[in-house]
Amino acid sequence: MAKLIYLAMSSLDGYVADERGNFDWCAPDNEVHAFVNEITRPLGTHLYGRRMYEVMQYWETVPIVGDQPAVGRDFARIWQAADKVVYSRTLKTVSSKRTRIEREFDPDSIRRLKATAAHDFSISGPELAAHAFKAELVDECHLVLAPVIIGGGKRSLPDGVRLGLELLEERRFEGGTIYLHYRAAT
Repeated sequence: MAKLIYLAMSSLDGYVADERGNFDWCAPDNEVHAFVNEITRPLGTHLYGRRMYEVMQYWETVPIVGDQPAVGRDFARIWQAADKVVYSRTLKTVSSKRTRIEREFDPDSIRRLKATAAHDFSISGPELAAHAFKAELVDECHLVLAPVIIGGGKRSLPDGVRLGLELLEERRFEGGTIYLHYRAAT
């Protein structure tokens, strides 16, 4: 059975974007980016909310040759090779290959995907992920914590959800970023 993985880059105080919607404070350095590439590489499908998809579609057209750092070119290849599902009631079309739109988040369709998928898959965007957390669908959390406190904004983890977690891995990076990998406790 495939696992549903929540991967988020967050401030130490638990936000993926500040009150103005900015997230430039969590741009990974090459060491962290290469590490995230290795987490992302085996994933077959990415589930996105509209806003997260709009941010991530940059990787569809970024040059995979030239001035882009090697870790960026690698991530672009990884992202382009994966299937993408965008959950949106307002998005009319998508501009990336291997991408489809779903109008509603359906927990039963995610359960079917978990039962039939050949590879683990990710869910990104805190609002979409909140639906998966509330439906008890998230199997693992990969949190990359930037060494910054931003004081408010869009929370990385949902309110109103209680979930026991088992710590599987932790790692500290030279620039002060911390990685935490948890499995949902059974």
